[in-house]
Amino acid sequence: MSKKPSKTVRRPPAKTPSRRPARTAAKRPTTPLPGSSEERMVRALETIAAHLSANASTLAAPASLDHADAFVWHPDGRLSAVPRVSRVELFLLKGIDRMRDILIENTERFADSLPANNALLWGARGMGKSSLVKATHARINSERKAADRLKLIEIHREDIESLPSLMELLRSSPFRFIVFCDDLSFDGNDASYKSLKAVLEGGIEGRPDNVILYATSNRRHLLSRDMIENERSTAINPGEAVEEKVSLSDRFGLWLGFHRCSQDEYLAMVKGYCGHFGIKVTDEDLEREALEWSTTRGSRSGRVAWQFTQELAGRLGVRLTG
Repeated sequence: MSKKPSKTVRRPPAKTPSRRPARTAAKRPTTPLPGSSEERMVRALETIAAHLSANASTLAAPASLDHADAFVWHPDGRLSAVPRVSRVELFLLKGIDRMRDILIENTERFADSLPANNALLWGARGMGKSSLVKATHARINSERKAADRLKLIEIHREDIESLPSLMELLRSSPFRFIVFCDDLSFDGNDASYKSLKAVLEGGIEGRPDNVILYATSNRRHLLSRDMIENERSTAINPGEAVEEKVSLSDRFGLWLGFHRCSQDEYLAMVKGYCGHFGIKVTDEDLEREALEWSTTRGSRSGRVAWQFTQELAGRLGVRLTG
């Protein structure tokens, strides 16, 4: 008996799972879009970083302080060396013997690492205040070895707000410094004197032990009378306002007052200059011309005596050297 062929059951093909494309996370752009606020912020940060690095490299300048004895401070952090200081010899400064002796003694103590005071030289114009500071610096250094010499750093009046930066720069130096500000005064609503007050006394860090400040001014309190009177008339507590302003000069421990010279002192200055530079003229003619010169200028002072000496030397063909 023949067998029937067995029926084969066809199964439907197995469905293969469809492969969907993998989702890729959208990458954010690594660089800010041009003109966007992010780009402006990045540029601003790069500019700040460049300035900080420039200042850091500039503030490393104290390594070259041994190449000169005098410098000029710039508010961008530079100290410019002064190869030759414009000064007058100490013995040529007449009529200020007492102030001269006090300042030299104070400076010598500071150079010897002994306690010394900041000094304010105030008074009549042209009487040798700044000349005395520069001459004292030269006198002290003339008797010392190179490693023990004082450094004179001049800071201009308009840069006084950068004084804390200068103090930070000098604090770690092995040298000792006289920071000198000529013709220091404040007018109007100028509040930069507060930076000076903090450095002199009262700040958290205070004045570095290796720094002393010498300033010259025509005003005893460094402020104009109008500025003080305005405080008295407009402030709610005028006494407190005035005290806050005039207390600046109190932070100078040493006050040296310079007053107008007499006729004899003026003539002694002229004769001292003429003798030093070899200007040959009779005493009678010298006194007559010197007094006539001071009359036309309306004052007698060391500056007027020096200007007359330059006029006389130029007329006689004498070079002011030596």
